[in-house]
Amino acid sequence: MKEILKQIPERSPKPRKIGLTMMMDKGLSIREAENFLETCYEHTDIVKLGFGTSILTPNIAEKIKLYKDNGMLVYPGGTLFEAFAIRNQLADYKKYLNKTGLNMLEISDGSMFMDHKLKCSYIQEFAKDFKVISEVGSKDSSVEISSENWIKWMRNELEAGSWKVIAEAREGGNVGVFDGDGGIKSELIKEITQHISDSDILWEAPNKNQQIWFIEQFGVNVNLGNISPNSVIPLECLRLGLRGDTFHTFLKK
Repeated sequence: MKEILKQIPERSPKPRKIGLTMMMDKGLSIREAENFLETCYEHTDIVKLGFGTSILTPNIAEKIKLYKDNGMLVYPGGTLFEAFAIRNQLADYKKYLNKTGLNMLEISDGSMFMDHKLKCSYIQEFAKDFKVISEVGSKDSSVEISSENWIKWMRNELEAGSWKVIAEAREGGNVGVFDGDGGIKSELIKEITQHISDSDILWEAPNKNQQIWFIEQFGVNVNLGNISPNSVIPLECLRLGLRGDTFHTFLKK
């Protein structure tokens, strides 16, 4: 890239610890996954098998292996963890993860009430055998979480063993750190990042205006998730100043 075009911002090299792009797979077929990897391999770090789709998708173990063989971290959405947790079947969930070849999972409480200490104990327990990413925030737009609790819960979950903490936004980008119209709760985000390093947070940001805001606030190597398969390359263009929306962001004045 830099041999062709000057003043391109420096992207962190793969395998990345920062600047992560998480693609949300909501039931792609093996062929669709292969096609995705052909064009987006270089620009994708993590694949989330959205909500409970992995348990319904045919040949899921084969698809998980395909992603992993291409250097992707793969995990099922936190809603599936919650579905097993609320039924007291977490031992069965571990069996499911092992059977399908998943060595990473999301621990969340966005669809159910879970005592935070209990959630952290689950993180600590699963982290013994799996890579854990956890999520803070509710999928219910009527639930308001104070900035103090956002900060406390993120910190507690990182200390319990989470690799990163996800800031909830859903696939529509209209809850959590966003309002019902997709607007950005900028003061909340700024307050969170005064206490939690943005490198430890994966921001769910499915919409372009949200992605632009995070890139402008935190730079090219901000962690962004819930990206649709056909938005991965457009997002990378935003990161590199190759779309009109961020065209001037990284040019020297």
